[in-house]
Amino acid sequence: MDRMSAQQKNSILEKALAYTSVSIIVIAVASYLTTLVVAMVAGREALASGLWQFVTVVAYVGLPIGFLLLIALLIINFSRRGREK
Repeated sequence: MDRMSAQQKNSILEKALAYTSVSIIVIAVASYLTTLVVAMVAGREALASGLWQFVTVVAYVGLPIGFLLLIALLIINFSRRGREK
């Protein structure tokens, strides 16, 4: 019974990491595309003020964080499969 609860705990952790990493990557890509469109339409000066600074930072920081979470998910998954064998 303890082994089954440990597998469920790992499964919940893996699902949380998967959904979190995918959502962060999608938000980062959307903010990157938004930054490109705003820069083309309004010019680069528009990105230097207001809320656009935050959108630009999300585009730069979100993608690496999402990929680090994916790498953590892969490490957890490989270690779990190694223990099962």
